[in-house]
Amino acid sequence: MSLVNLLNVQILNNPAPFLSPLQFGITFEVISEIKEDLEFKVIYVGSAKGEEYDQVLESVMVGPAPVGVGKFVLEAPAPNPQKIPNSDALGVTVLLLSVLYKDEEFVRVGYYVNNFVADEALATVYDPENPPATIDFNVLSRNILADKPKVGCMAIAVTRFPIKWDADEAAEAAAGTDSMQSKPVDAEMQEPMQIEM
Repeated sequence: MSLVNLLNVQILNNPAPFLSPLQFGITFEVISEIKEDLEFKVIYVGSAKGEEYDQVLESVMVGPAPVGVGKFVLEAPAPNPQKIPNSDALGVTVLLLSVLYKDEEFVRVGYYVNNFVADEALATVYDPENPPATIDFNVLSRNILADKPKVGCMAIAVTRFPIKWDADEAAEAAAGTDSMQSKPVDAEMQEPMQIEM
């Protein structure tokens, strides 16, 4: 059972110019006392071609987090355009909000992001199927698809992962066992649950 629940994530500046910071209004709930800080990480997927194009835009530690509901605004800088292949600068990509405890990810929220030009006069030049050799990121806008489903798929996906919390570690230390090691693989290593927000 998770000791921390992500209750709500609100995109505060959307749509916005591509180069403007991203802002998330985050509400979370701590159900039982935790000893360490929570880490919130924003990751921009620059290309489906490989993780080397992923950019960690921001990573913040929040804590100590007392039992109850907490709220804060997380601001992350825009992605670095020099790390995005021209062929992937326009069109749809993915933005991830990851929450970790003791370096273990326990929840991930994924959003589709559409990068486009708002100026119709430039729309033919900035065609996602045939992008120009040089892209001026100053003319691009982004729209994080946070509230309406994309055709044939979800705009938001929440994935939860089982991790060891403080109470689990204390119980294992007292019993002299490691529950992640002593349980059969199929009993513990289940697929993460997908939920639509």
